[in-house]
Amino acid sequence: MHVWRKFDIIGEVVHSYIVMSIVSLIKRHYRSAAVLLGVFAVLFGSLLFVNQALANSDNPVVKAGEKLVNIYDRGAGRTVITKARTIRETLKAANIKVDEKQDVIEPSLDTDMAAEKYNINIYRARPITIVDNGKRLKVTTAQQTPALIAKAAGLKVYPEDKTALNKTDNLLVDGAGLVMKVERAKAVNFVLYGKESIIRTHAKTVGDLLKEKNIKPGRNDTLSVNALTAISEGMKIELWRNGKQTVTVEEEVNFETEKIQDANKDVGHKEVKQVGEKGKRNATYEIEMKNGIEISRKEIASVVTKEPKKQIEIVGAKSSNTFSGSFAEALARLRSCEGSYTSNTGNGYYGAYQFNRGTWASVADPSKYGNATPAEQDEAAWKLYQRRGWSPWPACSRSRGLQDIYR
Repeated sequence: MHVWRKFDIIGEVVHSYIVMSIVSLIKRHYRSAAVLLGVFAVLFGSLLFVNQALANSDNPVVKAGEKLVNIYDRGAGRTVITKARTIRETLKAANIKVDEKQDVIEPSLDTDMAAEKYNINIYRARPITIVDNGKRLKVTTAQQTPALIAKAAGLKVYPEDKTALNKTDNLLVDGAGLVMKVERAKAVNFVLYGKESIIRTHAKTVGDLLKEKNIKPGRNDTLSVNALTAISEGMKIELWRNGKQTVTVEEEVNFETEKIQDANKDVGHKEVKQVGEKGKRNATYEIEMKNGIEISRKEIASVVTKEPKKQIEIVGAKSSNTFSGSFAEALARLRSCEGSYTSNTGNGYYGAYQFNRGTWASVADPSKYGNATPAEQDEAAWKLYQRRGWSPWPACSRSRGLQDIYR
């Protein structure tokens, strides 16, 4: 490492000495032209020498493999020549310590130094008192801009908010350091011709707000509040154009729910297999306004911008009185619900298992329909069960807890 400030000082002293000496010679030998010419020659040569020396001090010679680095720390500059490979190594060799957790170093400490010249800026962490609408918050940070200082303190500052960063004028309250004052803009819910948005403003009145946002109401427009009304936090202002107009708004789209019955889960069981998500759509309406009041609305277009995601639920279908005995016992339970061997409803269904003529003919002798013995009816029920399970008797099989375990 080489420090060039000493050479700067020596050059300046030599420069001053030469000038003073030449002035003295001129006073003593002003009558001699030859001496005068010699004096000017000496003056010119001396100035060239000193200026070249000063120029060399500002631009020191950098050898192969070395780098010229300007370090700015707390506003003070320092120039060093180094063979360090990273910013970290350069600062260490220059005996400059930094707090890696709070100080900000640009470029970063682990930046590889491939070029011949570098500027290193060190921003030291310092205490800052943030005054936000009268509330005080202290933070220690190296950030330089109000937005980044607020972010370091966990505060959200909007572009419309006013900020000022200055030295404290009250050491007893704020202590040493800086004070950043935040003057919040008021948030207003503004509906402009049907389009609703949140805007922030420092305007005093509604009329001032319209001027600030360059909004010029037309002759047929209606303002929901008087233009002289004072702006307050969270207030709602609407500007409508009388007559028919179109507005486009974003709306939610509800999701569908698919229920899957699980015969192995008890009735009342519910399990969400896939959580549904609402979609979004842009809906365009033709609305008619009169004196700022909507008197009709008609949807004329709709575009889905995000498809809804279906919700899938598993629901129990097993009765609490589940039966798992023999098939003969299962048929007995089924008969206790469907009817007796001689039952005749008079509407085309007959017997213990309420066969209609077509179903009976598919599994038994058609000529026996309506007068089959109990054994023949049981056999027909067995054959039908083998083909279709308990589905021909959905209500009774479910109420009696019959399981499809026999085929």
